[in-house]
Amino acid sequence: MPVYEYTALDSSGKKQKGIIDADSLAAARQKIRLAGNYPVDIRESTPVSRGKSEQKMAGFSLIQRVSQQEIHIATRQLATLLGAGIPLVPGLNGLIEQTTNPALKKIIAQLKDSVNEGNSFTVALAEHPRLFSKIYINMVKAGEASGSLDVVLDQLAEFGESQQATKARISAALIYPLVLSLVGIAILFLLMTLIVPKITKVFADSQQALPLPTIVLMKLSGFLGNYWWLVLLLLAGVLLALRYAISTARGRKIWDRLKLTAPLLGDLNTKLAAARFGRTLGSLLQSGVTLVNALKIVRNMFNNVMLADTIDNATEELEKGGSLSKVLQGSKWFLPMVVQMIAVGEQSGTLEKMLVKVADSYEKEVETRIKALTSLIEPFMILFMGVIMLFIVLSILLPIFEMNQLIK
Repeated sequence: MPVYEYTALDSSGKKQKGIIDADSLAAARQKIRLAGNYPVDIRESTPVSRGKSEQKMAGFSLIQRVSQQEIHIATRQLATLLGAGIPLVPGLNGLIEQTTNPALKKIIAQLKDSVNEGNSFTVALAEHPRLFSKIYINMVKAGEASGSLDVVLDQLAEFGESQQATKARISAALIYPLVLSLVGIAILFLLMTLIVPKITKVFADSQQALPLPTIVLMKLSGFLGNYWWLVLLLLAGVLLALRYAISTARGRKIWDRLKLTAPLLGDLNTKLAAARFGRTLGSLLQSGVTLVNALKIVRNMFNNVMLADTIDNATEELEKGGSLSKVLQGSKWFLPMVVQMIAVGEQSGTLEKMLVKVADSYEKEVETRIKALTSLIEPFMILFMGVIMLFIVLSILLPIFEMNQLIK
């Protein structure tokens, strides 16, 4: 009888590994399920593979080798196949043939095996919680229930691609100022610890009275040269203290409130949250997920306590028969335009369309604001670096001018 090595998740979500004997791969999967576990990876064991360390296998996890972009592409391809009238299992077979990533091939093959065993596609996806999000799984569940899986998969692909494109644009806008900052700090550190001490040593040996800027520069350079490790230690201590403070309930609430109220960045974070809220909730509603369930899914997407509490309150009011727009109207974390468009959507029965429009509007605005901010940050940073360099140059030149005056 064949022997299979498997990786599974128990009821608490912990990863379990073991070996099981079964007549086939499907039988092995069934045995693992009967034991109360969800199989993640099953492969036939060979004498060589049995002797290998399981820790080594864990280092090459399937999850680590499948990118979200590949998931979006596979979702789009499967939607196309299903839209052409091909049933799910043959569609998954076609997807396996089109996929070039071996890890993704294996995942899709496992999905196909699970569906062949009589499970729904939703259940098959739920066996891979680290690869397929709750949003993804719930939208597929709604698509299966409504008989429009191909449409939902197409919406999922658009949703994922839109989110990824927004993140990429924001990252691209921020990367240049970040690189400029790091390079500037590195250059200043090298100047202060290597170049400046050699030049100022001449002034120290001359025993002449030095100007105040030169004295400040020499003291600062000496401190950084001798105690740079202390600066790093203090910086690490501040970061650790901040991290600990944020880990407490009160500290987290203060931090999350600050992210939404800080000058410039607060408004940007609020609009970015509105875009994510509209895009995700709109996509879930378009796929057929009920509003209450969709809000519960969206709530778990936000790491901000202030926003999560507002969505919790909205969910409770909706369960009592209330209105989403009225609940959000009482919150200062949702912009008036968002609330107005939701109210219009509720009245006209086009809530999902209005939410998508909210997302489209704020995604463009966030991108424009980030570009504007970075265009302001770049000259400011160059000016800041210029002022520091001017201070260093003057601090070096002033004693030289004084020495020339004495010679004359």
